[in-house]
Amino acid sequence: MENETIERMKWLVEEVSKHAYNYYVLDSPTISDKEYDLLYDELVMLEKQTGTVLPSSPTERVGGEILAGFKKYQHKFRLYSLDKCQNKEDLRDWVDDIKKVYPDADFTCEFKFDGLSLVCTYKDGYFVSAGTRGNGFVGENVTEQAKTIKSVPLKIDFKEELIVQGEAMITLSNLAKYNEKTTDPLKNARNAVAGAIRNLDPKETAKRNLDWFAYTIHFAKGKNFKSQEEMMAFLKENGFNTGNYFKICKTAEEIFKEIDKIDEMRNSSDILMDGVVIRLNNIAHRDEFGFTAKFPKWAMAYKFEAEEVSSILKDVVWHVGRTGKVTPIAEIEPVELAGATIKKATLNNISDIRKKQVEIGSRVFIRRSNEVIPEILGLAESLSGSKEIIAPTKCPSCNFDLVENGANLFCYNVDGCKQQIIERLSNFVSKEAMNIEGLSYSTITALYEKFNIKHLSEIYELSAQELLMLEGFKMKKANNVITAIQNSKNVPFHRFISALGIGGVGVKTSKDLASKFANFDELKNADMIKLLSVYNIGETIASNIYEYFRNDYNLTQINKLFENGVKIESNANLRTFDTIFDNKLVVLTGTLEKYSRLEATELLEKFNAQVTSSVSKNTNYVIAGENSGSKVVKAESLGIKIINENEFYEIIKRFE
Repeated sequence: MENETIERMKWLVEEVSKHAYNYYVLDSPTISDKEYDLLYDELVMLEKQTGTVLPSSPTERVGGEILAGFKKYQHKFRLYSLDKCQNKEDLRDWVDDIKKVYPDADFTCEFKFDGLSLVCTYKDGYFVSAGTRGNGFVGENVTEQAKTIKSVPLKIDFKEELIVQGEAMITLSNLAKYNEKTTDPLKNARNAVAGAIRNLDPKETAKRNLDWFAYTIHFAKGKNFKSQEEMMAFLKENGFNTGNYFKICKTAEEIFKEIDKIDEMRNSSDILMDGVVIRLNNIAHRDEFGFTAKFPKWAMAYKFEAEEVSSILKDVVWHVGRTGKVTPIAEIEPVELAGATIKKATLNNISDIRKKQVEIGSRVFIRRSNEVIPEILGLAESLSGSKEIIAPTKCPSCNFDLVENGANLFCYNVDGCKQQIIERLSNFVSKEAMNIEGLSYSTITALYEKFNIKHLSEIYELSAQELLMLEGFKMKKANNVITAIQNSKNVPFHRFISALGIGGVGVKTSKDLASKFANFDELKNADMIKLLSVYNIGETIASNIYEYFRNDYNLTQINKLFENGVKIESNANLRTFDTIFDNKLVVLTGTLEKYSRLEATELLEKFNAQVTSSVSKNTNYVIAGENSGSKVVKAESLGIKIINENEFYEIIKRFE
C-alpha cells in the first residue's frame, strides 16, 4: 500500500509540474485552475500522510521557471505564497489559533486578485524597476513592461526606497475590446496578463491596457507600519491603486459575512477575483507566528468555487432565433462549475468558432459568470480524434439555404421557418413585450402546430374555443388567456418596440428609442442619421431598425396589429416629474415590497431616470430593498447615495 502511495505521488509530481510549466512558463494551460488545484491538493495531502516530500515536488517552490530572454530580477526580500482554505470551518480554526495568542486581534479582508504578481521598486520618489515573483527569490526583470501599465505610478511623494507588491490585471471589458480587434483572441484574463508582462516587446504589453493593484509593502526605508490598515493608507496617499475594497473584522463571523459579500460581488465585477485574502492586521504581532517554508502563518487565502473549468466538447447543435440568426450551442461532458452541473455552453457565432479554433472532441475552457449561459473561451488542448466544426449550409429547422452575414449565419425563410416563427411569437407575448400571461413557449408551439399560427396579429384572433382544443386547457384557463390578450392591447411605446423582435433591439434599446421618438410614426420613418443619434445605438442596430421598417412584410403585420385593436400609449403618459431622479443613473437591488422590479423600473423611467443593472462611479443612486447584496457594498465603497424602501416610497408617493 505504501509503495502504491509513493507511486501515486510520483505521478502527481510529474502531472502537476507539467501543468505548472504549461501555465506559468508557456502561458498555455491545458487544464483549468480548479482541476490543477485538485491535483496539487491531493499531493499535499499524501505528503502529510506519508511524511515524505519527493525531491522534485512542486510544493517545495513558489512560482515557475525564469523565461529565457529576460534578465534575472533578484528580490531584496523573499516573496511567499499564501496558505489557502476552501471552507469556513478551516478558516475558523485558523482565526481561533490566532485568537488564542491575541484575543483582541483584528483581521483585514481584501480581494484575492487573479492575475500576475508584480513587485515594483521606487527610489527618490521615482519608479526604477519591476520584477515578476518567479521562484520567490529570483524573478524576471519586466521594468519596461510595467512602465506601460497606467496604474503603476512613475512618480510618488515618498522619497526613500520603497518596494511594493501588487497584482497585474486586465479588466474583462478591456479583454473583450482586445479580442474584438485581434485575429488571435486571448483565452482568459489571467492568461492575457501573463502573456502581456512576459512579452519581450513592451509595445505589445501596452496594447492590452493592463491594471495593477498594490496590496503589500515589503520595504519602506524609515517607515515602521503598525498595521495592514496603515500600510494600505500609505499606498493610497502615494497614488497606488489598491482596489475599492478593504474591511477590518474582529470575528470569524464578520469575516464570513465579508466573504459572502465578495462572492456575490464578483459576478458583476470587471476584474477577476478568485477569493478573499485575510491577514492579521497588527504587523508587530505577525512576528509571533512567523512563516513556514512557503507561506506566512498570519495570512490566509479563502478560495471561491471556480468559475472556469475545462471539459470535452462533444458536439455542436445550431439554434434558430427569432430574427433567423443561427447560433451554435456546444454540448460538453457534464462538469461542475460555480455550483451547477454544466452540459451546454455558447460559442456565439461561426466567426467565434473560427477565431477560437475549437474542435469537436477537443478540451476547451468554459467560463460562467453573472448567472448566464456559460461560454466557451477557447481551446485548451487538441486531442486525438478531434475534428473541425463544420458550419451548416441548410437551416436546421426548415432546411432553407443559410446565408453568412458578418459574423453570423442567417435563415431568411421568415414566413416558413418553424423555429424562427415560434421564437418570434414567444418574444411578442413575453412579460417585457406585450405581457400576455398564459401563452408559454409550449403553448405557442402547440398553437403553431395545430392552427398554423405564424403572424403576430393572429394572437389577437384566437378564441377560447380554439384554446380548449389544446392539451391542458379548460374553460377557466382559456378565458384567462383571452382576457390577458385583450388587456395587452393598450401597450406602452417601449414594450411595443420590444415586441416587434427587431434584431439587436432588446428591452434597454426599446426604452431608449421610446424616449427619443415622440410616437411610432416618427420612429418608423426615421433615417439612419436620426437613429444613430440615439444613445448607445451603433451602426449595426440602427441599420437593423431602418431595414425592418422598410420591409413590406413587417409593415403589413404591424398594420394588422393596429386593425386588431392594439394601441400604443402616448409618450405623454411618460411625462417626467421634478424629482431627485431626473436625468440620474439609478440602480435597483434587492426585493421591494410594493413594486415588482419591472414596475419600479418603469416608475423611475417616468421620472426621467436611467435605470442600469450595475453600480459604477457614474451611478447617482442605489435603491436597496430586502436581501440587497454586492451592489450596496460597491455603492458604499464609491460613496454613492443609498435609498431604502421607505425613503423611495416617500419620494414617489406624492406622484401616484
